[in-house]
Amino acid sequence: MPDSTQVTPEQGSVTMFTTTWCGYCTRLKGQLTREGVPFTEIDLEASPEHVDFVEQVNGGNRTVPTVVFPDGSAATNPSLAEVRSRLAG
Repeated sequence: MPDSTQVTPEQGSVTMFTTTWCGYCTRLKGQLTREGVPFTEIDLEASPEHVDFVEQVNGGNRTVPTVVFPDGSAATNPSLAEVRSRLAG
């Protein structure tokens, strides 16, 4: 299982775990793209080796979108405002 250091993004960007069928993922990806916030997307269906990490940071749930920030912290289905605020912090 990849650990948090392997999915921790560069300063100013986020790593987002998604699935193809997740409407919340699609919405957040669109918002980040429109706002020019760089992100790396990891589709859990295409990269199942990351499922354990997502479940670990979500109390055992495979919840998407799960976003990892440069400080190594994670948020589940954050708003665009939360992502921007945490990146500015």
